[in-house]
Amino acid sequence: MKILIISILIIFINLPFGYWRGNVKKFSLQWVLAIHLPVPIIIALRIYSDIGFTWYSYVFLLSAFFIGQKIGDSLHSWYLEKYNKVSSCLTLDLYKILINR
Repeated sequence: MKILIISILIIFINLPFGYWRGNVKKFSLQWVLAIHLPVPIIIALRIYSDIGFTWYSYVFLLSAFFIGQKIGDSLHSWYLEKYNKVSSCLTLDLYKILINR
C-alpha cells in the first residue's frame, strides 16, 4: 500500500517536470535538468518512507517516474494545441487559463 501511495506522489511530482521537458529542445541542458531534477526528491521519498531499495519497488517507482513525465509532456502538447501559446511552467499556464475564463 505504501508503494502505491509513493508511486502516485512520484507521478504528481513529475508532472511539472514532464511539462517543462515538453517545451525544450531534446538533449539540451534544460531537457536533461527536467528529467534529472526530480530524482533526489524521489530518492528522499524512498528513504523517508522506509520503502528501501528492494527490486520490486524499482518496478513501481520507475514506472511512476516515466508515467509522470509522459503525462506532463502530453499535457503540454494538449495545452499548446488548445491555447496556442504556452510557457514551460505548468502552474503558470494553469493560472493563466483559469484567470482568463
